[in-house]
Amino acid sequence: MTEDNEMMLLLKELVNKVKSLEEAVYHKDNLLMKSGMVVVDSPTPAMAQGGELPTGDTIAKMDWDDIHNMVERMS
Repeated sequence: MTEDNEMMLLLKELVNKVKSLEEAVYHKDNLLMKSGMVVVDSPTPAMAQGGELPTGDTIAKMDWDDIHNMVERMS
């Protein structure tokens, strides 16, 4: 029973530490937030659809110049 109490005390202490860290990070006068090191809302990555990708069979039949041009267009 004492081990259970010790675990509960440890968990409570860890939860309190996490809460204090969260308060420090989200505090409006925090230097980390002002410097941009910590952000609340991060941008969502998005990929533009540039058309259909060629299949392996299509690439196998392509000339090397066509492959180089395709790679340049993708980058």
